[in-house]
Amino acid sequence: MGVMIDGKWHTQSIAELADGGSFKRSETSFRNWVTSDGEFPAQAGRYHLYVSLACPWAHRTLIMRALKGLEDKISVSVVNWFMGDDGWSFDNGDGVVPDPFFSASHLRDVYASAKPDYTGRVTVPVLLDTRTEQIVSNESAEIIRMFNSAFDGVGAEPGDYYPAALRDEIDTVNARVYSTLNNGVYKSGFARTQKAYERAVLPLFDTLDWMEDILSRQRWLAGDQFTEADIRAFVTLIRFDPVYHGHFKCNRARIVDYPNLWAYTRDIYQRPGVAKTVDLGHIRNHYYASHETVNPTRIVAVGPVLDYMAPHGRG
Repeated sequence: MGVMIDGKWHTQSIAELADGGSFKRSETSFRNWVTSDGEFPAQAGRYHLYVSLACPWAHRTLIMRALKGLEDKISVSVVNWFMGDDGWSFDNGDGVVPDPFFSASHLRDVYASAKPDYTGRVTVPVLLDTRTEQIVSNESAEIIRMFNSAFDGVGAEPGDYYPAALRDEIDTVNARVYSTLNNGVYKSGFARTQKAYERAVLPLFDTLDWMEDILSRQRWLAGDQFTEADIRAFVTLIRFDPVYHGHFKCNRARIVDYPNLWAYTRDIYQRPGVAKTVDLGHIRNHYYASHETVNPTRIVAVGPVLDYMAPHGRG
């Protein structure tokens, strides 16, 4: 993690991102949109996505790309799972896909090539317009909405994961899940004081209890249809027992202890195209080995062993 200042890379620790012991997530910097006929028109083969297989925010975009059948229309580069002082790299490793446009050694080089005066954080995902070599967006919530509909006229698979009739409900679910679960695990894990930790971890489990109750009455979080709300929840749930429960001290309960949430997680994992976006090796190695302030020994936990392909019995 770090920033570009006057063309030079400066490291920035997790602790420096904390305020009064509480983790604060920075805003993303690139907020343009791919549309059918705008500055960034939807065209097959024009856009390139940079991701980490470990990162839940990037994972959202890979899932939507798969569900919409965009693998042959939007190419991908994958960074190494280890994030050191120089940020995300393309060092050789299992699953790494190098950068084909700038021959970048690090993701920061992509940002600097696209915008030489860039001074913000270097994060994944990144959507690049390869024609203009401009970064379209590094905001995952907006990238998944582009993927959901912008490419429908150029051969995307059918399916609307942000349907108009459910948008109010989706937005309501997203707001709570983002604040207390997606970001809540980080606020718990990177807390620097007991008070900050409890301020984050208790609402996190209140939200898991709330989701468990919803899923006892309906199959999906925002109604009777699988939507982006479920995608956004899944990327945290799939990492919860392997990483967040132990590494981030989110250990009041596991997802496998919630009958409905555990079945729901398996249900999504088994949807066509989703399982291939999950790489537990990258996930475990990244969190345990990259966060030295949380895990100074950088020993990577070997468990738990979970069967995501077990029958879920949900319709």
